[in-house]
Amino acid sequence: MPAPRYALRPLPLTAVTIDDAFWNPRLQTNREVTLPAQYAMCRDTGRIAAMAGTWQPGQPQEPHIFWDSDVGKWVEAACHSLATHPDAAFRQQVDDLVGLIAAQQQPDGYLNSHYTLVEPQNRWTNLRDCHELYCAGHLIEAAVAHFQATGDRRLLDVMCRYADYIGQVFGRGPNQRRGYCGHEEIELALIKLHQVTGETRYLELATYFVDERGREPFYFDIEASERRSRGLGEVFPGVWAHGYAYGQAHRPLREQSEVAGHAVRAFYIYSAMVDVAALTGDAGLLAACHRLWRDVTERKMYVTGAVGPSAHNEGFTSAYDLPNESAYAETCANIALLFFAHRLLQVDGDSRYADVMERLLYNGTISGVSLDGTRFFYTNPLASAGAVERQDWFGCACCPPNLARLLASLGSYAYSASERRLWVHLYLGGQARFAMGSTAVLLEQRTDYPWSGRIDLAIDLPVPRAFDLMLRLPGWCHRHRLQVNGESQEAPIVKGYLKVHRRWQAGDRVRLVLDMPVERVAAHPRVIANAGRLALQRGPVVYCLEQIDNQAPVRSLAIADADKVQPRWAGDLLGGVMVLHGAALAEPEEAWSGSLYRSGRPDRCQRVPFVAVPYATWNNRGPGEMAVWVRRA
Repeated sequence: MPAPRYALRPLPLTAVTIDDAFWNPRLQTNREVTLPAQYAMCRDTGRIAAMAGTWQPGQPQEPHIFWDSDVGKWVEAACHSLATHPDAAFRQQVDDLVGLIAAQQQPDGYLNSHYTLVEPQNRWTNLRDCHELYCAGHLIEAAVAHFQATGDRRLLDVMCRYADYIGQVFGRGPNQRRGYCGHEEIELALIKLHQVTGETRYLELATYFVDERGREPFYFDIEASERRSRGLGEVFPGVWAHGYAYGQAHRPLREQSEVAGHAVRAFYIYSAMVDVAALTGDAGLLAACHRLWRDVTERKMYVTGAVGPSAHNEGFTSAYDLPNESAYAETCANIALLFFAHRLLQVDGDSRYADVMERLLYNGTISGVSLDGTRFFYTNPLASAGAVERQDWFGCACCPPNLARLLASLGSYAYSASERRLWVHLYLGGQARFAMGSTAVLLEQRTDYPWSGRIDLAIDLPVPRAFDLMLRLPGWCHRHRLQVNGESQEAPIVKGYLKVHRRWQAGDRVRLVLDMPVERVAAHPRVIANAGRLALQRGPVVYCLEQIDNQAPVRSLAIADADKVQPRWAGDLLGGVMVLHGAALAEPEEAWSGSLYRSGRPDRCQRVPFVAVPYATWNNRGPGEMAVWVRRA
């Protein structure tokens, strides 16, 4: 296996302009509604007061161990928004908060509101449970985003000081702790800090945290013994009761083959593993990433791209265990899998990673926020008896700002470039600016994706230039048509991308048409929850049946293979969506009057119309039954 490296480089967020009928309303709502609402929640719940250091013992709203991470994610999201949509008043709000964070830093570089204000004597005594390094990671990511958006180094310098202090505390040197965080995150943040500063010590620290995890003697045992000797109690002993796989610390990471434990933690550390492998040339570490990718995508991922079936550990159980109504499928976990996919994509240039990224973007991530941008899902089940509803906030509020930062940075996932190639990963309207050698190139994309499979691209550049335009051929697409300047063209497929090579000149036009029939999706036969059931998908969009649109109980409907299911545009529904119409079989409730069991009588079934809507839009019209997987007649 060749030494790993980044074969692709994502185009910067500021090099991509999104002008897209599907995404623009969501991105505008994220900027104008969600971010202000989340700031207000951080203020009203005491998170910002904690960062300001104004809380005093005995007062309400005692700073929690993970509050800093919520503030960090909000700052990062706000800075991504500022990078693409400058706003003076919003910039001032962000800068004021940056000033509060900077003022909270301690003389030695330490920065954590809980341990500074509540129990300063107990720093670093419980890495397993208490999120110190996790919070540091999210503040580091905020600092990188703030610097990239504004050019202001204040927060970046603060977090460099903190990272340098952490590098003094942890490591394999004399008087250093050989520890790592129970909730991974700092590892991928340190990679970002390395990339923006060029300082190799941050890459080395990230590599240490990746390499040290899972080594014996287990650090969590060592620190637990130290806590007992000091008379300190446990915080979350129950979640670790089944072993250190909960935090992916049961064995060294490069030896792992099965995705296990808490889903968010898992994909944060797997994302860091890809980065470390690419930047250090560690082929063994990258091989572990590939094994873990195969395990999750072939045995442990929902049709919506969501991951983590169990509420018990907020994560994984066994292969093919994918229940629908009890699915945990945490929004943060789905976002974390997207991070993992995006990083593997930059190393391998293989469309299978972009396919999962797309599946998540149109289904398992944006389902986490209401269309009006004010209410959120922590979990994303694939069936509901009617009791599930979004909430305006959570005591553990990791998901809302995580989703806000993903949406605000959407453009950075759309394209990648190399010396002689431009990869188009996502089909969304707008423009991309990049360089091929010394030549500046503008690519304009126009499409009604995901409702239509037609994508039109226009090239503008000052002088002719030869390069490859790599257009992703989605895994769900079985037929496509390609034209260049109005003429049909065949193009070789390289790792799932159509390779369109020519000497491009201003005015060149490319049209790609992806056939988008309604597909009946079946699950692997070992997914017991979906035995005898099917799901409906059109293009990248997975559909569900909501009770509000259907007469018969949606979880009792059965769809026959021979019955046609037709797409139909509904401009006045859910902000404008493509819905699916068809006929299903339903047995009238009265046929079961007085009976719990009886002999089957298919002749008693009636044909009833059904309507299916995009899964990501469910629960925007009040509570009610919902099902993604329906019986197959």
